[in-house]
Amino acid sequence: MFIEKSFSKEEIDHYLYLLAREYKRRNRKSKRVELVLVGGASVLVNYGFRDSTTDIDAMILADSVMKETIYAVAEKEHIPDGWLNADFQRSGSYSKSLFEHSEYYKTFAKVLEVRTIRGEYLLAMKLMSGRNYKRDLSDIVGIIECSKEEGNEITLEKIDKAMEDLYGGWDMVDDYVKAVFQAALSDPDAWKKYEELVAEEDFNKAIKIENLKRIKTKE
Repeated sequence: MFIEKSFSKEEIDHYLYLLAREYKRRNRKSKRVELVLVGGASVLVNYGFRDSTTDIDAMILADSVMKETIYAVAEKEHIPDGWLNADFQRSGSYSKSLFEHSEYYKTFAKVLEVRTIRGEYLLAMKLMSGRNYKRDLSDIVGIIECSKEEGNEITLEKIDKAMEDLYGGWDMVDDYVKAVFQAALSDPDAWKKYEELVAEEDFNKAIKIENLKRIKTKE
């Protein structure tokens, strides 16, 4: 079964609040904990060009009680066990420097401080991920355009610094991903390109799911 749960910005806030409240109940020490939202969840809470995400990826700076609490919330709310996970830390988009470039988002139940990655640092993460079956390519365009509209344009100088800070440069970025980024910087009709990339990503995702189904059937 290939079942996905999509999360809106409001749902992310709701489940993070439930997580904080349950953690507070279980821990009983009023110990504050932190997590940093990245990826699609960070796009969702910082920008308005997406309605939902299927991934809530985060750097979870907490103890084993928090991990147990994540599973407890999933069970109570009937959502996937991995609704909040740190799997991205095994991917190429992870960097030990992410936390120092994160920004405060909200505190839930006076115990869970949530931070996010945004601007050129979130864009750098998307450049490193560069998956054509997720929202990485369209997110690159969306982040660039929304930053312009906010009056905080992402320049080549800014993104060069972000890439150096997080990954030591551009060496590991795919050439096609670089081309999408470079075109988006100067495209006067970038939102049209955004829609084209979303359609392309959805098509590639459908193919990937179908191939996984075939493999599963053969097993």
